[in-house]
Amino acid sequence: MTEAEAKKKIQKLSEELHTHNYRYYVLDDPEISDQKYDQLMRELESLEKEFPYLKSPTSPTQRVGGAPLDKFKKYTHHLPMLSLNNAFSEEELEDFDARIKRFLRTTGDIEYVVEYKMDGLAVELVYEKGKLSVGATRGDGIEGEDVTQNIKTVHSVPLELLRKFPKRLEVRGEIFMNAKDFKKLNEERQKAEEPLFANPRNAAAGSIRQLDPKITASRHLDLFCYGVGEIEGEKFETHWETLHVLKKYGFKINPTSQRCQGIKEVSTFFQKVLTTREKLPYEIDGVVVKVNDIPLQKRLGEIAKSPRWAIAYKFPALQETTVIKDILVQVGRTGALTPVAILEPVHVGGVEVSRATLHNQDEIDRKDVRIGDTVFIQRAGDVIPEVVKVVTSKRTGKEKKFKMPIHCPVCGSQAVQDPDEAVARCVGLACPAKLKESLIHFVSRSAMDIEGLGRQWIETMVDQKMIHHFSDIYKLTKEKVLALERQGEKSAQNLIGAINASKKKPFEKFIYALGIRHVGENTAKLLAEHFQTLEKLMKATQEELEQIHEIGSIMAESIYDFFQDSKNVEEIKRLLAQGLSFIKTQKKSGIFSGKTFVLTGTLPTYSRDEAKKMIEDHGGKVSSSVSHKTDYVLAGTDPGSKLTQANELKVSIISEDDFKKMIKAS
Repeated sequence: MTEAEAKKKIQKLSEELHTHNYRYYVLDDPEISDQKYDQLMRELESLEKEFPYLKSPTSPTQRVGGAPLDKFKKYTHHLPMLSLNNAFSEEELEDFDARIKRFLRTTGDIEYVVEYKMDGLAVELVYEKGKLSVGATRGDGIEGEDVTQNIKTVHSVPLELLRKFPKRLEVRGEIFMNAKDFKKLNEERQKAEEPLFANPRNAAAGSIRQLDPKITASRHLDLFCYGVGEIEGEKFETHWETLHVLKKYGFKINPTSQRCQGIKEVSTFFQKVLTTREKLPYEIDGVVVKVNDIPLQKRLGEIAKSPRWAIAYKFPALQETTVIKDILVQVGRTGALTPVAILEPVHVGGVEVSRATLHNQDEIDRKDVRIGDTVFIQRAGDVIPEVVKVVTSKRTGKEKKFKMPIHCPVCGSQAVQDPDEAVARCVGLACPAKLKESLIHFVSRSAMDIEGLGRQWIETMVDQKMIHHFSDIYKLTKEKVLALERQGEKSAQNLIGAINASKKKPFEKFIYALGIRHVGENTAKLLAEHFQTLEKLMKATQEELEQIHEIGSIMAESIYDFFQDSKNVEEIKRLLAQGLSFIKTQKKSGIFSGKTFVLTGTLPTYSRDEAKKMIEDHGGKVSSSVSHKTDYVLAGTDPGSKLTQANELKVSIISEDDFKKMIKAS
């Protein structure tokens, strides 16, 4: 593959993964299987390894994950809640074991602890002096949501610890819903004509994020704890010891966890679980394998978003056959048209499914999917299933071929497909489907943060023609809101107050809220720091945009085109006329102002996140790849290829001690 081909492929994969991260972690509405997501991530990781200089700091591979939902106060974890790398075969499991042995320079068997990989919602419980002070969701691993009141309704969560306890204790675990309770909940929702949850994981996530704790309490959630974060006043030597001490404190630990001497015992455990998983009262999607010895865990450290000392050994994807009754087309915020197969309902892995994503026309053509076909569908984990292949032997000749419409199914505008993309998009500026999704994005917490104006009210207001543009939100009055069904005096007043409060926001939040294609939160911040004012940003040329570190040609073109569109300019003017103003994003200054660092290897005392924060706090930037623009490579042990690249490019290589001296001298 040439560099140009790799660059194009990396950009495409990054966009897809960012979208799927958003749908999975933010919307709780995923549209591809875990297996497909993992496949895309691996493909991107492989390309970035082959072409390291093409890796972006905002690449999905550099994330712990995706962003938190827009409902509760944000909570920053003292220690990141890292995600795990995955193994899908015995060979990959053995490779994991071999990597650990090479790193530790040992040939003996490693002792592991193996635990069920619960299919729920990861949370952190913080105890101060033995009492629960905070319950938070994992979020993107760095920042989650404070859901303490809801956590307290879960009976397996101790409000006070049972025995002598450390001064501060952070416990990590998985909130989940038993299969029996999940079935009962969906039966109740069906009777009430409410949307059904797709699976127990989504039910658990939706329940723990309810604003009313009484609703959460009615959902019968449960918790298994699997580890710790920060601890003050206690020290554990092994993970096995950690689990058993947590049990003594009063935490619920999964009794199926097991110590294994060597990787062969791990494999035996996994094979046994494969044959018994269907009998479990809850869903799991694999097992987690952890090095038992904690000093060894610390020596092994982390790589990017994952620990070296643990891996998730996942089950094969679950498959069933069913019939495609129809194929419908959904329209997203950016106008993307996505074909969705409407299925004869079928149970896959204990969950009834009736829809499956078909991704795009190319995918439909490649698999030769037709309306009326009998197909294999796959559910790997907890997502909307995908069509794996057609059972052609079942065809009767009555099946119908499907072609994506040339017009938007919602507004009738033309649907255009870029030659470089597999996705067709609606170009209608006033498309109701695009408008609703764009407005939902605009008011979200990461954007203008208008509390109380969620999906339900946006859809109602658009349907009743109360809102046609972003700026119409700021024309809402208490009287107009009260005219809607189920709106009381207090809630209407609160909503108008939240709308008015959103008129003065940090500049980067407004940029992100506009929904410019390819512009995420990080890019919005870069633009805000660089241009400082909206006027300067709107006048920026494509060439000026490309000069900004981390902004490539595709992103620059998208930003430039957005501000060249007269309709967008008119809408921005209407927003400003409603009194919107912005808090300038101040550039951090310090000894590292204008300097770019690359981190490689394991540092003696700092974690990568700690080192990155110190660099940024002193005005510097951290990049993921070495280039001529790099000023310093901060290197620890086991530095890898970045050190070689630094030597080749004659970039200054510094140690942690050098780094500390530079800060001390400032």
